[in-house]
Amino acid sequence: MTRHVSVAEISANLGARAESFCRAYFAEGHRQGIYWQVGDTSGAAGRSLVIRLRAGDGRKAGGWTDYAIGEFGDLVDLLHAKLGSRSLHETLLEAQHFLGNAPLPEQRISKGMSKDAATSNTKRIASARRLFAAGRPILGTAAAAYLHHRGIAHFGPALRYHPRVYFRGANSDQDQPSYAPALLAKITDNRGNITGCAWTYLDPNAGGIADLSNPKRILGQLYGNAVRFWSVSDSADLIVGEGLENTLSVGTALPEFNLVSCLTATHLGLFIPSSGIKRIWIARDNDAAGERATQTLASKLGSSGIECRCLVPMLGDFNEDLLAFGKEALRDTLLSAMKIEGLSD
Repeated sequence: MTRHVSVAEISANLGARAESFCRAYFAEGHRQGIYWQVGDTSGAAGRSLVIRLRAGDGRKAGGWTDYAIGEFGDLVDLLHAKLGSRSLHETLLEAQHFLGNAPLPEQRISKGMSKDAATSNTKRIASARRLFAAGRPILGTAAAAYLHHRGIAHFGPALRYHPRVYFRGANSDQDQPSYAPALLAKITDNRGNITGCAWTYLDPNAGGIADLSNPKRILGQLYGNAVRFWSVSDSADLIVGEGLENTLSVGTALPEFNLVSCLTATHLGLFIPSSGIKRIWIARDNDAAGERATQTLASKLGSSGIECRCLVPMLGDFNEDLLAFGKEALRDTLLSAMKIEGLSD
């Protein structure tokens, strides 16, 4: 007999394991009393998004609120946003897998009680598109100054600047919103559709990142997608990096290669390349998270015939290498590594 599993039941089960859920999917956050604090639905470090870990005062465990943008929901909604799932069904399968009772082939998810998380995701994407559309070219702005300060010389059309993006600081009064300039980055799918926007709050006076607990945010659907800086040729080779600045550092040294950033190590492992790509150079950070992401992506793409090769910085990340050794030295190091790893002359 087919077993029907309601969304409400899955949500309640996730709530009963809220802290384990947070540690699994939002490891950059931390516990504060009966709450888990993290930056946003992408899992970035910060305190704007608060998840309730225990029931009480008439509130259910697993309820969350992102005070930076005013969104809220349960752990099914949060998981949907975190994964950037293309359907609610995908999210529910992941939730069932986390709970240790992934549906058997004869089981199916009952959608009758769904709160339509897909609609919520559509709204996030629309908000992300509006934010990016409100930006302007970065040349001559605080965003360009910040990137130049990091040694980055090549930008691409995926970046824009916005002089006033809302944020809620740790001590901010919600009736008195705060704003800061920001570097915007367009997230797209393989067809060029905008699915999200990432942004970094800037300090225009210091020429660096704003002094906030979580200065980097992501809105929209990142799962499988990326920030595509430029496509310079029909080459079957693609460089895929983690963070924005680290990927652009590689692009500054190797501007002749097609270049994309997945923004986080987690989403590097989830990246979905376009058809025609035969070889991917994974420009990871020099840490355990980068190594795991590389292994995940290589394992996933191996069965599709895409060859994955790894590029590892000498220091912590490629921006550190760029600033420490210079563009030409980084270029020579990367090209030497690529030749050793099998790049044809």
